[in-house]
Amino acid sequence: MTAFDEYSQRYKTIKMERRNGILQMTLHTEGKELRWGLLPHEELPSAFYEVGRDRENKVIILTGTGDEFSGPRPTRENRAFATRPPAQAWDKVYWEGKHLLMNLLNIEVPMISAVNGPAMRHSELPLLCDIVLAAEEASFQDSGHFVGGLMPGDGVHIVYPLLLGLNRGRYFLLTGQTISAAEAKTLGLVNEILPRAKLLERAWSLAEQLAGQETLLLRYSRVMFTELLKRQMQELLGYGLALEGMALMERPLPA
Repeated sequence: MTAFDEYSQRYKTIKMERRNGILQMTLHTEGKELRWGLLPHEELPSAFYEVGRDRENKVIILTGTGDEFSGPRPTRENRAFATRPPAQAWDKVYWEGKHLLMNLLNIEVPMISAVNGPAMRHSELPLLCDIVLAAEEASFQDSGHFVGGLMPGDGVHIVYPLLLGLNRGRYFLLTGQTISAAEAKTLGLVNEILPRAKLLERAWSLAEQLAGQETLLLRYSRVMFTELLKRQMQELLGYGLALEGMALMERPLPA
């Protein structure tokens, strides 16, 4: 049994399939659209780590299931941490939050995201890939943080101001703005927009094109492209997560 055979079956929220060194990671909840929560928050850091250390992987495709890439929008009824979390509970979120993004960036092969629909929760994940493809129905929003009652400190505060510019990034995070696929392409977040039915076909075509290059050329190109992002994450990600946890101290204690 290979390493891939072991880790590819380990996760409840990620389906993995690999062909000729191209690994497709499909996010889902019980075979349907991904419902963000504690389980994917726990699984994705470990999955990215295992994918990154498997040198049989040459290109990664990250996509979602069905009509959405990630959701749902939180409500007052289902928002995370309605009351003040215990220190140990937030420490788990803090640790996973750091490794979620750093382990993705530590994958040393090119990554292609195929955003199949609205990305409402952790929409920065597909934008950290090297090539971003979007279905015509796709959109990007940070619904889980400021407008959902959480301080935006787990990486979105780095990624969106970097990609959109400081003023547009802050507006996006504070207002819960939804950016359509067409606007995202104009703003430089997305490289190509395709009909949903053609999205994965295009992702695989690009992946096969990239995978034809020599191994070290692929790996070192990704290393170079992610260096600036990793430096900013090292400086600001843990700090942002700490402030996010501090802001929750205003919440009432559990009854």
